[in-house]
Amino acid sequence: MTVSYTAEVATCSHFGCFWKLLMRWRASIYKIIWVDLLAFLSCFYFMAVIYRYALRDVDKPVFEDIVMYCHSYSNLIPLSFVLGFYVGIIIERWWNQYITVPWPDPLAVYVSALVRGQDEHGRLMRRTIMRYVCLALTMVLSMISPVIKRRFPTYDQLIEVGLLNANEANIMKAMDVKFPKHPKYWMPIVWAASIVTRARKEGRIWDDFSLKSMIDELNKFRAGCNMLIHYDTISVPLVYTQVVTLAVYSYFVASIFGHQWIDRDIKHYNNIVSYYFPLFSTLEFFFFMGWLKVAETLICPFGDDDDDFELNWLIDRNLQVSYLIVDEMHNDHPQLVRDQYWDEVFPAELPYAVESDRAEHPEASTARLGIPKVVPVTMTKSEVSLENDFTEFDDEDEYNPEVTIRFARREFSWSKSSVSVSYSYDNQSIDTLDEKVDEENEGDTRTLDSRNKDDFDRLKEKRDRERVNRQMQQAALAMELIKGDLASNGGSARSSRTNVPQKNSDVQTDRSYLSQKKRKEEDTDNDKDSDESKK
Repeated sequence: MTVSYTAEVATCSHFGCFWKLLMRWRASIYKIIWVDLLAFLSCFYFMAVIYRYALRDVDKPVFEDIVMYCHSYSNLIPLSFVLGFYVGIIIERWWNQYITVPWPDPLAVYVSALVRGQDEHGRLMRRTIMRYVCLALTMVLSMISPVIKRRFPTYDQLIEVGLLNANEANIMKAMDVKFPKHPKYWMPIVWAASIVTRARKEGRIWDDFSLKSMIDELNKFRAGCNMLIHYDTISVPLVYTQVVTLAVYSYFVASIFGHQWIDRDIKHYNNIVSYYFPLFSTLEFFFFMGWLKVAETLICPFGDDDDDFELNWLIDRNLQVSYLIVDEMHNDHPQLVRDQYWDEVFPAELPYAVESDRAEHPEASTARLGIPKVVPVTMTKSEVSLENDFTEFDDEDEYNPEVTIRFARREFSWSKSSVSVSYSYDNQSIDTLDEKVDEENEGDTRTLDSRNKDDFDRLKEKRDRERVNRQMQQAALAMELIKGDLASNGGSARSSRTNVPQKNSDVQTDRSYLSQKKRKEEDTDNDKDSDESKK
């Protein structure tokens, strides 16, 4: 489980608060790096012994040339950039994997609040739903974590701890035979959704919105399990991991030669400190190799490292808390009593165990900001004369810097068909509807007259034009009927005189019908005009 030290660094002292953490061993840099550091120092001293005591004087210049070459070109490896970027990706991925792990607590609250029933069947439904949810997460963790796989290698161990029943294990085994390529962690989620739907049909869930909320929470839990599978199958690209590993180890292989003490009159190679112990080479190894070990530890947080997630505790805790919420605490709460601030509505200040710990209330950043006082500038008013302006200046304005603005008074006058507005000031009236129009411009005069007409006049003109158009159309239709009758009956009138009175009566009937229709339309139009005038 991740080592927590937050309480120890909650308050920073004068010399820092991280010094007390340097003496820890569990999950420390010393624990994960000491083997590599021992191998590095062993190789370093081995090469130093060979150079000082094993090589002949003729062979030493060759070794010295190798040392100078490695020292000159080892800095060309972009170790800080490659390693820093890689560790940043691993840290972000590590935290995202933790927040992806689904917790059954929200679903347990939904189940306890929405699945009603104090009888044994209702209790069985609630407990079974949460057991299926915990089973799904356990199956996923056994697929991605070696720790959980060792604890639950087969279905028999799940049956033994009570997460799975024998009949349910038989169904899963049958599904594994039919579909062996796909994991079956989603089957308990489907079973839980079926139980929720059955509870709605039995009336234990009161409405469809509650049903939808529970189904959405089940889908959210399934999505978290699915994302854990994705994190396991889609890793950081292997080529990037290889590049970082080769960069770090090749750099320190070159450092074993490049940081050696050699017997030459060169400042960087014959330092007396390097003759006994490579101090800064060791510190460099601590930093860069420790950086790489951080990435190796966090790339898979589901293992046995000290900073890996405690998944066994997670499985036990989820099942216990789920049963506690949906069974022990179902429809149960403490007795409702008045709080101690019932009469005061809200407390003025809450008490402290130590009154000296009381702190001042936080203020906004500009609460005590000093703002310079603005001195108004006195301005003298200049004489301004504008035409058609309603602003008047008194004699007192010469000594008073304030400006007085007087607005004209509006006067409204109305009649049955129009409304006019005029402004008056000091017994002077300006009519807004009176406009001066040049007598020579007759087109502008007609436009102004049309603008001065109200809606009633324009509507009346429109009705008159429509009436005249209908009369002309009716007259043309009557003429066409008469011409057609005369043309069709002209030949038959010579052979038979008896049909002439009948034809004449038909023409008269048509004429009388048209005249009656015309009078009705005129009466209708007159009625509309009279109604509109009344309005």
